[in-house]
Amino acid sequence: MKSHTLFLLVISLFIQSCKDTKKEETTANTDTQEVVADNSSKEKPVSDIKIIPIQHATTVLEYKGKTIYMDPTGGAKAFENQKLPDLVLITDIHGDHMNIETLNSLDLSKSKIIVPQAVAEKLPANYTDQLVIINNGEVKDVAGISIEAIPMYNLREEALKFHEKGRGNGYVITLGDERLYFSGDTEDIPEMRALKNIDKAFVCMNLPYTMTVESAAGAVLEFKPKQVYPYHYRGTDGLSNIIKFRETVNKGNSEIEVVQLNWYPTIK
Repeated sequence: MKSHTLFLLVISLFIQSCKDTKKEETTANTDTQEVVADNSSKEKPVSDIKIIPIQHATTVLEYKGKTIYMDPTGGAKAFENQKLPDLVLITDIHGDHMNIETLNSLDLSKSKIIVPQAVAEKLPANYTDQLVIINNGEVKDVAGISIEAIPMYNLREEALKFHEKGRGNGYVITLGDERLYFSGDTEDIPEMRALKNIDKAFVCMNLPYTMTVESAAGAVLEFKPKQVYPYHYRGTDGLSNIIKFRETVNKGNSEIEVVQLNWYPTIK
C-alpha cells in the first residue's frame, strides 16, 4: 500500500514538472515574439526642416531660424503668412520660376538671391548687389548653407526648345544632416540619375515642358532618395497622375517614401 502511494506521488510530481516546463517555454516564446515585433517597427527620424508648399514650383523652407524661398511666384498674397527670406533660389527664366512682379512685391532687403547667369541677366539692376551667381556643377556656401547647382534640361527632341542644357539650375541644398534636391524644369537626365545621398527630392513631371510620370519614377528609382515629393505637375492637359507615380515608385522600391503635399490649393 505504501509502495502504491509513493508511486502515485512520484507520477504526480512528474506531471506537474512537465506543466511548469511547458509554461516556461510558452512564456519564453511570447517574450521573444514581442522583442522581434519591437525590433521590426522602426520610427522615422524627425526632420528639423519645415516644408511649406505655395504653388506649382514655389516652396518655402524653414530650418533653425533660416527661411528659404524657392522660385517665388504668386505675388505678395502667396507669402503673407510667411517669414521674410534669408535666401531666395531661382531655377530658370520662365515665369513660373522667375517672377519679377512677385520679387518686387516682397521684402527682400536682407535676402541673398541665388541664380544662374541667365536669370541674373534678366533681373532688374536693383537686385545686383544681392545676387549670388551659381552655374551648373558649382557649389557655393551662402549664409552657412551649401548649395550645389545641378543641370536641368530636356532630352526629348520635341522639348529641346523649352530648356537647353546649361541655362537653368536644379539645386541640392544641405540643411544640417539632410540633402534636399529641387529638380527645376528637367527630364530624367543622367545628372539627376547620378545623385547620391538625397534625403528629400522634389521632382517635376508635367508635359510638354518637363517629363512623363514614368520618366520621373524611373529616375527616382535609380537615385533612391529617402523621400520624394512630386511637385510642378501641372501641364497643358491638367495635373499629372500622381497616384500612378506613387504606385510605380512603391512597386519598384518600397523603401522610398512618396510624400504628396498640396501644391495646387485653388484646384478642387
